[in-house]
Amino acid sequence: MNVTPKKRLGQHFLTDENIAQKIVESLKGKDRVLEIGPGTGVLTKYLVKEISDLKIIEIDREAVEFLHENFPELESRIIHADFLKSDITTIFDQQFTIIGNFPYNISSQIFFKVIENREMIPELVGMIQKEVAERLAAPSGNKTYGILTVILGAFYDIKYLFTVSENVFIPPPKVKSAVIRLTRKENFTLDCDERLFVKVVKTGFNQRRKKLRNSLKSIMPENVDTSAEIFSKRPEQLDLNGFVELTKLLT
Repeated sequence: MNVTPKKRLGQHFLTDENIAQKIVESLKGKDRVLEIGPGTGVLTKYLVKEISDLKIIEIDREAVEFLHENFPELESRIIHADFLKSDITTIFDQQFTIIGNFPYNISSQIFFKVIENREMIPELVGMIQKEVAERLAAPSGNKTYGILTVILGAFYDIKYLFTVSENVFIPPPKVKSAVIRLTRKENFTLDCDERLFVKVVKTGFNQRRKKLRNSLKSIMPENVDTSAEIFSKRPEQLDLNGFVELTKLLT
């Protein structure tokens, strides 16, 4: 059977075997792996050769039927579900790595879910929109540096691996893609209130042209002294340590 790419699911099926193999080879941790959105199994065919404990999660019923037909050895390890709505702590009872060609429209949501479950996920290799990959890997001071860059970078080291042409997909997307690798930091807790940290980052960047003393007014306690130099900066001027320091000042 054939699987028809569905626009509503943001599906673009990779057709280049060399790139598929290169993505799989980018994985460092290979004991337990969860593949998100395998589609027609272009990565799966290489993963089954290398991964002893592989599970795959796919939302598309047509793709699930295809995967059952073509990968009978994965029969009990093919999960027909929405990754974003699943309790992924029940998929493995130990830490596991994530891999996948992620739909552009949900890549940020996937990363936020990874952050929420970071105790279980030491590594991720994923293909996403090139522009998003560049944003995630951007240093502070860069105009593309933003909310997800800071929050994801608080817990993971982010490495831009390689660019992928739009011409190796069916249907071809309108933009280029890129593969990144996230490697969880050894110390993946913050020296501040984590919930407030996330709130500070999001609030600051939502009005990124304003200085922080103005953009953070809505969440700032009345007794905070905003004369400190950090409050005269704009969010893209702060690195991770700057945002931790700022969060402590608002606690």
